[in-house]
Parts: sequence; C-alpha cells; structure tokens
Amino acid sequence: MKYRKLGNTDIDVSVICLGTMTWGEQNTQDEAFEQMDYALDKGVNFFDTAELYATPARAETYGSTETIIGNWMEARQNREKIVLATKIAGPGPYTKHIRDTSIYTPQYLEEAIEGSLRRLKTDYIDLYQIHWPERSANFFGKRVYEHEEGWADNFKMRLEVLQKYVDKGQIKHIGISNETPWGTMNYLKLSEQFDLPRIASVQNPYNLLNRSYEVGLAEMSIREHCGLLAYSPLACGRLTNKYIDGTDTPNCRLNLFNQYQRYNSDNSLMATKQYYDLAKESGLSLAQLACAWINQQPFVTSNIIGATKMNQLKENIESIDIVLDEEIVKKINKIHSIIPDPAC
Repeated sequence: MKYRKLGNTDIDVSVICLGTMTWGEQNTQDEAFEQMDYALDKGVNFFDTAELYATPARAETYGSTETIIGNWMEARQNREKIVLATKIAGPGPYTKHIRDTSIYTPQYLEEAIEGSLRRLKTDYIDLYQIHWPERSANFFGKRVYEHEEGWADNFKMRLEVLQKYVDKGQIKHIGISNETPWGTMNYLKLSEQFDLPRIASVQNPYNLLNRSYEVGLAEMSIREHCGLLAYSPLACGRLTNKYIDGTDTPNCRLNLFNQYQRYNSDNSLMATKQYYDLAKESGLSLAQLACAWINQQPFVTSNIIGATKMNQLKENIESIDIVLDEEIVKKINKIHSIIPDPAC
C-alpha cells in the first residue's frame, strides 16, 4: 500500500480508502466485516462513511453503515489502526427523515456529531466532513448553476461549532464534500482569519467520466495542501467490464437505482466504451485503468473505492500496484478531449 499525508496534518492515510455506503443496503454486516478485515490486511487504514448511509438514503437504513463499522471495531478492538472519516448529512428533500431543516444549525451539527460517535462506538472521529453545501451549487451531477440570492452565509458558525469538538478531542480534523472553489476558499479564509479548524480535504466526485474537479479545485488542492478524496471512482460501476461484457445482474447498482442515470447517458456510454477498449489494449480491466489513473493524480490524497463483492474489492485495491505510463495517459486525455465530462 502507498500512503499520503492528510492535508497539513501528521496523519498518513492509505491512497486507497475503503468506501462503505453499500453496507446495510446491498451488503450485510457479515459481508462488511469481511471487506474491512481484508482491506486492513492489505494496508488500507482509511475508512470513509457518513451518517446518511446506507444509500440510497432511506429512514429504514439511516445510520446503519456507521453502526456496522462501530460493531466491527468493537469486535476487533482495533480502533487505533483506523483513520475514520464520517460526514454530517446536508439538508434536502431526501434527508427529511434525518432532520426537518433547510439549513445547518448549531443544534443540527451537534446532534449529527453525537449520533455518529454513538453509532461508531468511538471517542473520536479522525476526519469530520460537511457532506454537501446547503446553498445552491453544482454537485451530484448538476451542470447548470442557479444562483441563490438571500442565502445566509453561516460558514463561520459551522467552523465554530466544530472547534468545540476539536477542543474536546472528539474530532481530530475537518473536511468538506461536494464543494466548489468558492466554498473551499471561504473555509480556508475563515479558518486563517479567526484561528478556526482548517479543512484537510475535499471529498468530491472524480472519475474518467467526470473530471470537473480539475477545473479550479485541482490547483487549489495542491497549493493549499487540501487534497481530493475522490469518490465514485468507477462511476457507480459504469467504469467496470460487466456492463459492456453483459455480465451485470439486476442487483448491480446502476440497474437498481434510477438516481445514478447520469452515468447512463449516451455520451457516458460512448466514452466508457472507448476507455474499455484502451484498458483491453493495455492488458488491464476497465476498473484497474480507472482506479490507477486516479491513484497517480498529484492532487489526490486518497481514492475512495467501494465494492459489493470481494472480487471487486480485491481488484480495486490491487490498482495501487499499477502505474500508467505516459502513452496511456495521453490516450486517456485524448478520449477526454473528444467527450469531456459526460457525467459531471
């Protein structure tokens, strides 16, 4: 395994991070235990979860993933071996079952943190993240920006609440997710101006079908030492062989859930076929190509993989040993120039 520093902290995190959002929905607790045991044995020390999980968000499965992780750490007595990241759910129509509010409030933040600590059965969270902005912004596949007048800027309040938990040792570091360059710089500016916790990472979607992070945020990640935690590296499974080989099943994620249809667009399918052909020509699976490409990006801190099957997990973790040469990267960029960001 390879490791990188988490932002400006002294924490070394594995370049492969174990994503967990299927546990409690597509995966049972026993299956999740097997995944965590295997990943840790392979040197993966970084796990990412959220109070929202399992996904898709439902009242019946709210908090189930954190509960499974907490049960595993309790059973294995290995909390100190894990760099654990979780998130507070943002406001929106699909989180009304969590909290019926349209904004982050101090009470909202405190309830979320306390709930995560309880379900995870831990005294501290290594990286606590804001899952998505409450203001109108471009995330979750949204292309068109719709400006929102009258939005109440409460960035400083969030940092002040998080500071209380940092002071108590219950949160070690903080991060953001699904953010824009403007939002990221706001957090950085306020932390410096008021001596508040500094964000260590940005967790945004990043894959061969969505390279929008490279516009603005990639430079910021490098210059501000605030690296990307790349989620959805395989575009919810689109960037795997099974959908092209015809080995997918009704239980595969893109077949189960309509909310990921941006990966089913004509341009996404066209680009995926070209990446598939390139992977085959290079002696790799499509998943290996997609993950290895992310792993070697200079602005990426960690690549958040996820799997429902053990063979998928093994393939994704093994991508850490693959280095794409300059010629393959040139071919990737050529495909991207012809069909840019079909699923952003």
